[in-house]
Amino acid sequence: MSTSAPASTPSSRPGATSTRTAGARVRAPRRAGRRAGSGTAPRRSVVLTLLTGLVLVYSLLPLIWLAINATKTQADLFGSFGLWFSGDFALFTNIADTLTYDGGIFGRWLLNTVLYVVLGAGGATLLAVLGGYALAKFDFPGKRAVFAVVIGAVAVPGTALAVPTFLMFSEVGLTNTPWSVIIPSLISPFGLYLMWVFAVDAIPDELLEAARIDGSGELRTFVRIALPLLGPGTVTVALFTMVATWNNYFLPLIMLKNPDWYPLTLGLDAWNDQASTAGGEAVFDLVITGSLLSIVPLIIAFLLLQRFWQSGLAAGSVKG
Repeated sequence: MSTSAPASTPSSRPGATSTRTAGARVRAPRRAGRRAGSGTAPRRSVVLTLLTGLVLVYSLLPLIWLAINATKTQADLFGSFGLWFSGDFALFTNIADTLTYDGGIFGRWLLNTVLYVVLGAGGATLLAVLGGYALAKFDFPGKRAVFAVVIGAVAVPGTALAVPTFLMFSEVGLTNTPWSVIIPSLISPFGLYLMWVFAVDAIPDELLEAARIDGSGELRTFVRIALPLLGPGTVTVALFTMVATWNNYFLPLIMLKNPDWYPLTLGLDAWNDQASTAGGEAVFDLVITGSLLSIVPLIIAFLLLQRFWQSGLAAGSVKG
C-alpha cells in the first residue's frame, strides 16, 4: 500500500519563506518610521511663545533704546523719538567726547572697573571652585553647619551687609581705597553653593579614588582631573561674579570718595548728577554713550565664554 507524499506547506517552500522574510523586512522600517515620526513631533504652545516674546522684548528694548540714543546729540535727545534715529548720526563724536571729557577720566574709571573685576571676581571664582570642590568631595566635622551658613549667606542681600562692612573697614583704615571694593567682592556665597552642587555630580568619586591609588597627590588630582571637569561650572560662576562686580554700585558708593578710584557705575552717575548741581554741565549724551561702552566688555565676555557652556552640555549628554 503506497503512501502519498505529504502536501507541501507554504513554510516548506523556499520561495515563500524568502518572500515572507523580505516582506517583513520591508514593513518593519515603515512601522518604525511612523513610530519615530509620531514620537518626535514638536508640540507648540501659543501661550509659551507669547510669554517668550514678551521676555525677549523686555530684555532687548532697553538695549535698543541705549544703542539708538547713543547716536544722537544732546539736543536731539529731547527733540526726537526715543526709539528712532535723528537726523545727525553722532555716535563716533559722542565716543570721542566721552573718552576725552574731563581729562579722559572715563578711561581711568574703566581701568578701575577692570581692576575690581580681575582681582575681586577672579578671586571669588577661585575661592568658590576650591571651596565647592572641598565641600563636595571631602568629609569633615561640621560640614552640615557649613552648609547651613552658606545657605543663610545666599539669602542675605549684599546691600544689607554694606553698612557693617563699611564700619569694619573704617576701623582698619581701608575705606577710600581699592581694597574696600576688592576684598568684599572675594566672597560669593551663591558661587560657592553653585560650585558645591555642580562638583557633586561632575566629578565621579571612583575617578578620584583611582587617581589616589595610582599615587597622585590631592593637589595634582585637583589640577589634572577635577579642574577640567569643573570647567562649565567655573565659567558660570566667573560670569556671575564678573557681572555682579562690574555693575556694583552701592558698595563703591559708601566706600569711595576719591573720583580717581570710581568704577564706571559711580562715575557715570556722577556725570548724570552734574545737571542738577549749581553751575554743573549737563552731559546726558556722554552718560548714554558711556553706558553703551560699559556694556560692550560684558557682551564680548559672554560671547567668548559661551563655547565652554556648550562643551559642558555636550559632555553631559555623552555621559548620560
